[in-house]
Amino acid sequence: QVQLVESGGGLVQPGGSLRLSCTASSSSASIHFMAWYRQAPGKQRERIAYSLRDGTTDYADSVKGRFAISRDDAKNTLYLQMDSLEPEDTAVYYCNSVHSAVYSWGQGTQVTVSS
Repeated sequence: QVQLVESGGGLVQPGGSLRLSCTASSSSASIHFMAWYRQAPGKQRERIAYSLRDGTTDYADSVKGRFAISRDDAKNTLYLQMDSLEPEDTAVYYCNSVHSAVYSWGQGTQVTVSS
């Protein structure tokens, strides 16, 4: 199973930016599917962005145009650049990977958008 460790969360004002990182214990270049999910209090976990090994990416409508997912395979790291943050983006953000049919999750990192 791939071990995933997220970092980069914190408190930011509306309109601000944060970059989340997710470092994998295995070579990210070999991982077909990596994604970012988030879970707000009282809500279900939702997928907000994913990245395939072939370079394909996609986003939930709620973050499209504001968030960008990317990989640095030299560092085995997945990133989520979050711009124009809104209070509705407040949630715990989780990194996910699917490798050889095994799902792995990070421990989550809190993002709070508030003035």
